[in-house]
Amino acid sequence: MKHSHNAHCHNTLEQLNAYIDGELDPALCSLLEEHMENCEDCYIVYNTLQKTIELCRSDGEKISLPQDARQRLYAALKLEDDLTSEE
Repeated sequence: MKHSHNAHCHNTLEQLNAYIDGELDPALCSLLEEHMENCEDCYIVYNTLQKTIELCRSDGEKISLPQDARQRLYAALKLEDDLTSEE
């Protein structure tokens, strides 16, 4: 079911890390789960975050981005100065 993004989406996204880490009250977990059942966009963000965490935990190897991807990422995050210090 599609809906316009609202305060529920914002609150869900703010709580995702704590939800995944098992740090939330069970009642709040139920509310987040109910919202994600009805909000495809929030569920996609949750699923992507969950899979990313699993990959990072299971692999153990340092992942290096290609230089052009790293430059675009740092530019989007306005961290260009940090990029030059890593080179």
